[in-house]
Amino acid sequence: MNLVYYGSLIIAVLALVYAFILYRNIMKQDPGTEKMVELSNHIKSGAMAFLKREYRILTVFVAVLFVVLSFTMNFPTAVAFLVGALFSSLAGYVGMRAATNSNSRTASAAECCGIPKALSIAFNGGAIMGVTVVGLGLLGLVIIFVTLTNGLNLGNEEAIKILTGFGLGASSIALFARVGGGIYTKAADVGADLVGKIEAGIPEDDPRNPAVIADNVGDNV
Repeated sequence: MNLVYYGSLIIAVLALVYAFILYRNIMKQDPGTEKMVELSNHIKSGAMAFLKREYRILTVFVAVLFVVLSFTMNFPTAVAFLVGALFSSLAGYVGMRAATNSNSRTASAAECCGIPKALSIAFNGGAIMGVTVVGLGLLGLVIIFVTLTNGLNLGNEEAIKILTGFGLGASSIALFARVGGGIYTKAADVGADLVGKIEAGIPEDDPRNPAVIADNVGDNV
C-alpha cells in the first residue's frame, strides 16, 4: 500500500475512535430525573425495536440483491454491496444508540446548566452518527480497493467499477432507513395530534399520550 492508502486508513480509524470518545463523554453526563430517564428509556426501547424490525426486512432485501448482483454483475461487486450494506447498518445502529442515550442528558443539561451545555451534548450526540458514517465509509472503501488491487491484482479502473457495489449497498440501507423512519414519524405525529389533542383533549407533546412517545421514537429513527 502507498501513503495514500495508509493515510486514508488512519483517518478512518481516527474518525471511529473520535466517535467512541464522544459516546463515552455523553454517557458520563447526568441522565436527569427519574421521570426523564423513564421517558428516555421508552423512546430508546421503541427506537431499537423499530430498527430491529427494519433490519429484519432489509436482511431479506440485501440477500436477494446479493444473489442478483452475483449473477448479473460479478461476485466481487456483490461482496462489495454486502459490505456497504453491513457498514451502513452498523452506522445506523451506532447513531440510534447515541441519539437515544443523549436525549435525557440533553434535557438534564438544559435544566441545570443552560443552553450551551445542552447544545454541546445534543450536537455531539448527532455528530457521532456523522463521524461514524464517514469513518466506516472510508474504511470500507480502503479495504475493498486494496483487496482488489493488491490482493486480486485488478486494475484501478476495474476496481473502481466494483466499488460501485459498496456505494449501492450503503445508500440502499440509508434510503430505506430515511423513508421508513420518515413515514413512521409522520404517522405517529399525525396520530398524536388527531387522537390526543382533538379527541382526548390532551395537550401537545404530553407524555400521557402514548402516541407522543411514538412520535419521539420516529424523530430518532
